[in-house]
Amino acid sequence: MKNSNLMPVIIALVLSVVSVKTTAQNNGYDSTLAKRLGADQYGMKKYVTVFLYRGDVKIEDESKRSEIQKAHLKNITKLAEEKKLILAGPFLDDSDMRGIFIFDVESLDEARRLTESDPAVKAGVLKMEIKSWYGSAAVMMIPEIHSKLSRLNIAD
Repeated sequence: MKNSNLMPVIIALVLSVVSVKTTAQNNGYDSTLAKRLGADQYGMKKYVTVFLYRGDVKIEDESKRSEIQKAHLKNITKLAEEKKLILAGPFLDDSDMRGIFIFDVESLDEARRLTESDPAVKAGVLKMEIKSWYGSAAVMMIPEIHSKLSRLNIAD
């Protein structure tokens, strides 16, 4: 009879031990790198993405189009050198969605202001859609890695 009284206690103890959650720790975690990149405990951080769409203005003059494109690329380089723009590039199809910027900035307004400074946006050739994005802090390493891979500067 005494053993049957202990059974509920034993079951409760087993269930409580089984239900205790443990958080797996990453043995490769580098706290110095995580801090440098602004990573949270999951290795993630907040960015602002800007999707660039075909604008309402179509410039027929090829030399004017080329001038705007060159100024657009120079602006991208400037924003990257300021460490505000982490990633930029075109989409390779001919849809209205033309490209993407990923900014490391505090707010949507700051990303909007930076994008509005772009010559192609100013000219109306491109327009923007802005979104907050939560992604890997490793994205912050793209500029450093890219500089080791590119032989030529696209803005030249």
